[in-house]
Amino acid sequence: MVDRQLRSRGIRDPRVLAAIEKVPRHLFVPPELREEAYNDQPLPIGAEQTISQPYMVASMTELLELAAGDRALEIGAGSGYQTAILAELTAEVHTVEKHPGLAAAAAERLARLGYANAHVHTGDGTLGWPEAAPYTAILVTAAAPFLPPPLVQQLADGGRLVLPLGAADTQAVVRVRRRGRDIATESLYACRFVPLLGRYGWREEDPRG
Repeated sequence: MVDRQLRSRGIRDPRVLAAIEKVPRHLFVPPELREEAYNDQPLPIGAEQTISQPYMVASMTELLELAAGDRALEIGAGSGYQTAILAELTAEVHTVEKHPGLAAAAAERLARLGYANAHVHTGDGTLGWPEAAPYTAILVTAAAPFLPPPLVQQLADGGRLVLPLGAADTQAVVRVRRRGRDIATESLYACRFVPLLGRYGWREEDPRG
């Protein structure tokens, strides 16, 4: 998977490649889908959520430019797979999951695999997790209609925020950099993610607007 789907498509960060090679993706998908775990495609994990395709996980992680001492925030734990990748690459990661069942399963899975530096919380991810802020890296794994202000506020000086941003059918992966009071945004490539629900995301009753 790493050679065919990641290196061949331009993923170069050796730490990201090593983390993806180490984390057993098949343990983060439903048992009936384990034979498909290493295909380059998203897979359903319940609660109308998905585990992102390996290339997207690698690309968005690489865009965060992570260092070993970083504190990361992830919005949307899902199965915990992306959380595990972040835990391999940073000193500490907090992840916020809206669905209690997914959060509980992800927490149990991460603990079983020994990720003591990964902390799973249940709540509205668009509010971030201010108790552990500021974060040097924030990753959002669902599509937002606009930049959630709490996430920008919780980004450390020099920090990077990566998220899918846009309308229902037209989204792009965006990287935000903070330099003091200055916020720089760059749109990188098209994507398609499940909607980010919450106070600063899509409305629950009509997440696609």
